[in-house]
Amino acid sequence: MSTTAGEGQAARPSLVDGAERALRNWLAPGRYRQGDRLPPEHEVAAMLGVSRGTLRSALQRLEESGEIVRRQGSGTFVGRMAVPTAFGERLERLEPYSSVARRRGVSLAAIDVSTQRTTVRPEACEALGLEPDAEATVIGRTLVADGTPVAVMYDVVHPSIELPEPRLQRDLRRGRMVLDVLIELGVPITFARTRVEPRLLSGRERPGKQLQIRGTTACLELEELIFAGRDDRVAYSRDLFAPGGIEVMVMRSLDSPAPARVAADGGPGAERRRAGRPRQSRGATG
Repeated sequence: MSTTAGEGQAARPSLVDGAERALRNWLAPGRYRQGDRLPPEHEVAAMLGVSRGTLRSALQRLEESGEIVRRQGSGTFVGRMAVPTAFGERLERLEPYSSVARRRGVSLAAIDVSTQRTTVRPEACEALGLEPDAEATVIGRTLVADGTPVAVMYDVVHPSIELPEPRLQRDLRRGRMVLDVLIELGVPITFARTRVEPRLLSGRERPGKQLQIRGTTACLELEELIFAGRDDRVAYSRDLFAPGGIEVMVMRSLDSPAPARVAADGGPGAERRRAGRPRQSRGATG
């Protein structure tokens, strides 16, 4: 199929588009806090493999959207928290079990819902960086999928975050997750650390009774610590899932030390060719 040169160029993203995308994805994992200063422009341009002119055009777009702030004589600073382009306009997860269930047509609800300001378990205090015997909002419930108990959930939200009562109870009973509530409150969730372990559960134990287990059954236990920004710990959870009850999905993000190099329309060297400057040879970088 033939095409004109103009049509072919329009179909390809520009270097500025690529630089903008690479910068947004670089900032998204929470490597920098809001207000942190970014490296100098010449360093960022070198990491991306683009000219400083291309970088400035990309930075101008991020400045217009409020994701960065540029101050004359001071540098470039992180504005509101960016989110990865792969996730659309907001970070849906990490993702909430409610989202997975909804896509698969599973109806979720919760019973035995308990929300109270009380003393936190030692492992949760340690995970959230709280003093021993600290108090916070502790949430307990049994998750039900299509009428069948599938998980016993224990959540602790950092005491610095105010949760909306009684709306919280209502949302939890409808099968919503604590993560859903935090996102709606505007908490800038960036990533979570999740530990997955098998566990033998007896029907004589309280969680076993809640899950209506008979005898001894192998279950899945997920311990998760949710972060906002670079290292602000906002919520801790310990969930016990019965076998075959609900699909559990854990998403991971690889945290690279630098933004991805831009390779659009022939790569960084294309800038020199389009500008009419002779291409310089350079050794392999590996």
